[in-house]
Amino acid sequence: MKQFNWKLLNKSLVSRARTGVITTPHGKVNTPAFIFCGTKAALKSLNSKEAKESGTQIILSNTYHLMLQPGGEIIAKHGGIHKFMNWNGPMLTDSGGFQIFSLGYGSVAEEIKGRNINNKRNKSLIKITEEGALFKSYIDGSNQLLTPEKSISLQRQIGADLILVFDECTPFHVKKDYTALSMERSHRWSKRSLETFQIEGDYGSCNGSAGKQALYGIIQGGIYQDLRDISISFNLENNFFGLAIGGSLGSSKEQMYEVVGYTASKLKADHPVHLLGIGDTKDIWKLVKYGIDTFDCVSPTRLARHGVALSKKNNGKINIKNASYREDLFPLEDTCSCKTCVNYSRAYLHHLYKANELLGFQLLTLHNVYFMNALMLLIRDAINNDTLEEAEKKWYLT
Repeated sequence: MKQFNWKLLNKSLVSRARTGVITTPHGKVNTPAFIFCGTKAALKSLNSKEAKESGTQIILSNTYHLMLQPGGEIIAKHGGIHKFMNWNGPMLTDSGGFQIFSLGYGSVAEEIKGRNINNKRNKSLIKITEEGALFKSYIDGSNQLLTPEKSISLQRQIGADLILVFDECTPFHVKKDYTALSMERSHRWSKRSLETFQIEGDYGSCNGSAGKQALYGIIQGGIYQDLRDISISFNLENNFFGLAIGGSLGSSKEQMYEVVGYTASKLKADHPVHLLGIGDTKDIWKLVKYGIDTFDCVSPTRLARHGVALSKKNNGKINIKNASYREDLFPLEDTCSCKTCVNYSRAYLHHLYKANELLGFQLLTLHNVYFMNALMLLIRDAINNDTLEEAEKKWYLT
């Protein structure tokens, strides 16, 4: 059996939705799937066993943050990130390119809402050159240059199964000429990433500290279809295992759907397709129909830390800190089988947050992770049975 393989299983008869299997040396990922962000080699407040028991298939960690703390060398000495964080399953690492956006401009939420155009907060991104991106470390203030070569070298040390080329994630509000210049530079960075990846590493016959690795290319081009076409052609011409749709995707949900739909429609079934940084439940229902195979987003765990539980109702979210839950004896979701919903009331969870008890973060994180995995399982079953539209309507009614 191949160490890496992408197999398409079923296609919808009424949309581009599809199911498949990504095979890696550390296990398989049934798609469509959600990739949880363990940015610093940890799911916030949840250990690996709990993540696995909640149905998690794959976790993402971030190269930039792990470069700063604890450093790639320490992870490599453990035999890779799987052993470092005691996760017996597939791993993916972001290349650090997203930090050019997040540390230079702000969050995706701020971007979509147009909040960061005049952002005056302290920025960690110092400058971008042909060589790479220069950051100021948020840990010790030192300058850190991240290049395509260094990003791939770090990802080898970290040892994730699936790794990404180094790119620039551009914000929405830059003009087309800069988007084009950035895209072309990202393509050059991508070539350098691929060249470095193809050079044998320091781990015997392995490409990384934990075994063989597979490389994803990233499609850029902003909101411009002609630029997306150029980037699609570039990525299809190179030997990538998978393809990721990157860059800021517009100023509204509608524009994001348009950009993703157009880009995905130009891709074939030869590669698994990953959408970077998107993970709202409504977006997932929409975008699996465009042929997206995997998603990643920090929102399930981040929302939990702020007292927000994912829900089929209440416009998708329950803010457990609201006073209305103080005496609510019902579970978060009466149709949910997670350990939080089975064992605890909304009133208890409300109390934990009001009392600043760390257990509250853990219980809501557990629910949100289980919730997302249950959603993806339902979607896979619906695609296999060609009942996706019916499943979506029923999901919001129950």
